[in-house]
Amino acid sequence: MSALPASTSPDPAPLDAPHGALYWVLSGARAALSVPGLVLFASYLGFGGLLFGMGFPLLPGLLSTLLIWALPAQVILVGGLASGTALPAIALAVGLSSIRLLPMVVAIAPYVRGRRRNTWAELLCAHYVAMTVWVEGSRLLPHLPAEGRLAFTLGLGNGLIGISLCGTLVGYLLAGELPLPLAAALLFLTPASFTILMVRGSRTALDWLALGFGLASAPLVAGLGGGMDLMIGGVGGGTLAYLIARWLRRRAA
Repeated sequence: MSALPASTSPDPAPLDAPHGALYWVLSGARAALSVPGLVLFASYLGFGGLLFGMGFPLLPGLLSTLLIWALPAQVILVGGLASGTALPAIALAVGLSSIRLLPMVVAIAPYVRGRRRNTWAELLCAHYVAMTVWVEGSRLLPHLPAEGRLAFTLGLGNGLIGISLCGTLVGYLLAGELPLPLAAALLFLTPASFTILMVRGSRTALDWLALGFGLASAPLVAGLGGGMDLMIGGVGGGTLAYLIARWLRRRAA
């Protein structure tokens, strides 16, 4: 994949004038219409083509996008069902694949919370936290007033899921015209785009160390299934980077 710009939407500046929840929801939905959103659409085109090629029904495929919304876990689910794997084994594999998203939820949760706690809305936002919402939320939410962050996240998450659903549907309908190698290549757009977004968002030595260690660990954990490669590479690389950065600060003190 060629290098894509990380986003076409500017960093929003804090506003003095108060706005209602609808304003922030619409602002989040507008932020979803960005380069990461287009990458998601292209990736789910590939997923829709994969569904068609495997003879998987469209409606369950759309439900997997709505309820799981994580391409690796969705591919595990569809592949397991198509091959006749036992349901408990599929559920375990999907669960292990999704564990990697937990640190992202923990990292972005403080930005999502407003001045008033809304547990149900925050739980819904936690469902939206996949790679795209994590990266874009970490970039955009700190610039917003606290009262608008929860509604903005709801708009961003719903907008991105809507884009993903449209990509799945269009990919399924166009599958007869979509070569299988192209469908597989489109699935690769998402991790490639996330790498570019993280490079763009790196500001400190700790950011660069975490990114470097994560990339360096990729060949060592590539054979692990169920998404554990991303979990171990991401958490392990980030933890190692944090420890080294902390040691360097102590030496400099």
